[in-house]
Amino acid sequence: MKRLFNLMLAVLLMVALSACGKQEGYSTDEAAEQYGQAEGTETTGQIKQEQPATLAVTQTEMQTENNLTNSEEKQTEEGDNTVTGDISFNFETKTVLLNSGYEMPIYGIGTYSLTGGTCVESVTTALNSGVHLIDTAYMYHNEESVGEAVRNSGIPREEIFVITKLYPNQFSNPEAAIEEALAKLDIDYIDMMLLHHPGAGDVEAYHAMEKAVADGKIRSLGLSNWYVEELEKFLPQINITPALVQNEIHPYYQENDVIPYIHNLGIVVQGWYPLGGRGYTAELLSDEVISQIAVAHGKSVAQVILRWNLQKGVVVIPGSSNPEHIQENTELFDFELTEDEMAQINALDRGEKHDWY
Repeated sequence: MKRLFNLMLAVLLMVALSACGKQEGYSTDEAAEQYGQAEGTETTGQIKQEQPATLAVTQTEMQTENNLTNSEEKQTEEGDNTVTGDISFNFETKTVLLNSGYEMPIYGIGTYSLTGGTCVESVTTALNSGVHLIDTAYMYHNEESVGEAVRNSGIPREEIFVITKLYPNQFSNPEAAIEEALAKLDIDYIDMMLLHHPGAGDVEAYHAMEKAVADGKIRSLGLSNWYVEELEKFLPQINITPALVQNEIHPYYQENDVIPYIHNLGIVVQGWYPLGGRGYTAELLSDEVISQIAVAHGKSVAQVILRWNLQKGVVVIPGSSNPEHIQENTELFDFELTEDEMAQINALDRGEKHDWY
């Protein structure tokens, strides 16, 4: 009888402790996950050393989730979404909702090879033409010029989306590289920072960018020239899923297997060299198939190619210093390619890459 009484007391005690745990609001596993200790890739020692930064990232992700919910509600109200995988392009607002909770324009200007006054003038022309997405990089040697054009535009800072990149030769000291980009641009914060392409120390560099997100210096993160194999290796080692992957994409190099893979991860795809790249543009713009489609719509071949990208769910950033071409590259929303026309262009894929990345 005494043993039975003791057993009953033990059961009652366990029930009482369980109730207290529920009143605390989280389990031991949930608490561990909150501090980044659940299913992490770091060793125990690394986790202990990195808890403050990990906690900051966790808090940033919680805020991002709130931003994402609000943005989704806003985008649903505005309507006219074209869904590609898990990524929605809003052709009324001409934006896409990133997994970081921020909206980004779906067309912009690339500044590769634009430097000095030419870069300032080109970006200024683009901004005056309604282009609010600007792509630059450390290796373009024009971050100062891009920043100058943005600061002098008279457009509210929050209406302009600036992307820059860290090059592999900066991965050994990413904190200094991030500060250098902030100083050169001088636009208060960076909308998105990418790793320019894989290299030694890329995971550590990305972790430094994650810390910069937590500190409010960068809003969204991404990668450039990462493909399926690279993503499968890289993603398990980081905390914040990239909001964007930027790769070479044009009718002769379409990445039709890579784009859906990236979209299914909830990541936006952006295409560089959308018109084929230097030395290849003339051939692409004279393609007979695309030329016939352009005539049917009363559009230029370049406009048809850019619209083809958009309908595939690919953000476009064509580069140009020609004011007429810059304006032409914005006139993409008053026509739509048919399924048959999309299929005709899709059939042009040669797997022909025009740069080594």
